[in-house]
Amino acid sequence: MLAGADVDARKFLLPDLVTFGAVACGIVAAPLLDDVDPWAAAGEAVVRAVCIAAVLALFRSFYAWLRQSEGLGLGDVKLAAAIGAWLPIDAIPLCFGLATSSALLAVMVARLRGRSVMRTTRIPFGAFLCPALWIVFFADRVMR
Repeated sequence: MLAGADVDARKFLLPDLVTFGAVACGIVAAPLLDDVDPWAAAGEAVVRAVCIAAVLALFRSFYAWLRQSEGLGLGDVKLAAAIGAWLPIDAIPLCFGLATSSALLAVMVARLRGRSVMRTTRIPFGAFLCPALWIVFFADRVMR
């Protein structure tokens, strides 16, 4: 997640190696993290990954259709699949909430420092999603 956040912050690009690697690792880790029913955990991780990526892909398409411009990159959609693979369903909204709140805070700080922030200003959302996934994953493990 550190590599993904770093590359996205610098280049506005989430490498496939990072996103697909995170999805694959999440699916492989799911049965290892579940003592009760490991096979069900792996299946649930796959279903969550597909569903969360599909929701973000639909959101991306709808926004592009509505505004006639891209508002969310495909890397963010692939990262959403990783979020689905790693996090339980009840923690996923927390992850997106943390990422969007952090991005909003960063924009507010940039604005306070005198930077021009327009509605067309690009924001590397993956740079906020990556650490949010990591934080929520570990917080969820501690709370269990």
